[in-house]
Amino acid sequence: MSLSPAYRPDPRLQALGGDFADPVEAADFPETILRFRNQRAAASVGLDGLTDADWVRHFGRFAPLPDNQPVPLAMRYHGHQFRTYNPDLGDGRGFLFAQLREQGTDRLLDLATKGSGRTPWSRAGDGRLTLKGGVREILAASMLEALGVPTSRAFSLVETGEALNRGDEPSPTRSAVLTRLSHSHIRFGTFQRLAYFDQRDLIVQLVDHVVETYFPHLADAPDRASALMQETVAASARLLSRWMTAGFVHGVLNTDNMVVTGESFDYGPWRFLPRNDPNFTAAYFDHQGLYSFGRQPEAVFWNLQQLAASLTLVADQAGLLAALNGFSDAYRLALRGAMLDRLAVKSRNPDEDVELVNSAFRALAEGGEALRWEPFFFDWFGGAASQARALEGPRAELYRTETFETFRRRLADFEPDRPERLADPVFQRPEPEELIIEEVEALWAPVAEGDDWGPLTEKLSRIEAARRAYALGLSGDKNTAP
Repeated sequence: MSLSPAYRPDPRLQALGGDFADPVEAADFPETILRFRNQRAAASVGLDGLTDADWVRHFGRFAPLPDNQPVPLAMRYHGHQFRTYNPDLGDGRGFLFAQLREQGTDRLLDLATKGSGRTPWSRAGDGRLTLKGGVREILAASMLEALGVPTSRAFSLVETGEALNRGDEPSPTRSAVLTRLSHSHIRFGTFQRLAYFDQRDLIVQLVDHVVETYFPHLADAPDRASALMQETVAASARLLSRWMTAGFVHGVLNTDNMVVTGESFDYGPWRFLPRNDPNFTAAYFDHQGLYSFGRQPEAVFWNLQQLAASLTLVADQAGLLAALNGFSDAYRLALRGAMLDRLAVKSRNPDEDVELVNSAFRALAEGGEALRWEPFFFDWFGGAASQARALEGPRAELYRTETFETFRRRLADFEPDRPERLADPVFQRPEPEELIIEEVEALWAPVAEGDDWGPLTEKLSRIEAARRAYALGLSGDKNTAP
């Protein structure tokens, strides 16, 4: 097996012990057909030299990686699901498989699965993932990364040869196992479970682990738990700001689907907005719109409150309250930065930045049915440097109306940020890459009907081209996608 010098195993979580995770075995699948391998992600952790056979052995059969975690670990956690507490959670169809250091940043990254078989936390589930579910996550993760949103990444997809029955898909449907690469699997619900059982010593142990592993600059804080809370509030605010400028709707913002390091994670029924709509929901079962696009700030803050409640057993309450009280300002500041990044312009001053942000959101709202979310940002990427492109493109007539006059005037005052990006061939096209649900279904249809992966592969290539062209996440946030 060929491993590059960039492969640096560092399996830290297993040292926490049996109170946090359970050793499990992967399912013995009847088939293992490699459908997707993320070479760029693999290169970041020294695994890009694996042959396809070795890849399937490790990410289809889950043979341990050298000097890494000897057995998979199913994480224990609880969580609020649609604001109802559920103590019967945990990794029910996945496990932590390995931990490695990222080349260039030295960050600790996790390789973990979805659809790898039953665990002690599967309840009535079969522990499996549909192939369509895996394809959807590959698309979402790729698009989020292209738009500069911190996210777990789809690392591998292996089809596993089983027929699954699902209520939300035509059945029987094909099965797969997905491997993700992410920065952390310490969920808000990981702390909630320990608080539920009043396990204060274990909360302290977990706080110490998170601080020493992910936030070592907090090591000397007199109250590590409050310092961690403040860091998680800031990371969550940055993440939220990126969702709200990407037009991303997570769909299931339960406390078990948020991690303390602030990445998009476990976004099963996700959607990208076709057009501005604060009431847009991703999950068909979200009947009250609790996790609609416009209510995501409320949902994230509510989840942070639950995390703080769990930490009250070991932290100074004044410190936790101060961290929570800082959320609104942290979010507003992050939203300014995220909007400037999406428009590819430099900051002028706080007041003018806020005016531009408000003007952009107002333009999106008033553009109505004629204005799609992603084309707006594509057309105006580069600010004044793109004015001619926007006013001569497919939406020129709309942009010349009085509705957009204030936005155009304000944007013209801002200096373009790295305008050389506009020379990329991506910006010579009339339309951007979008990922609305109708296209996702259209990409899945050839796979389902004729095992034709060509359209999906081509779409991923175009998303990758957009990622390189936008070059988001290279400035601004310190908390970029893994």
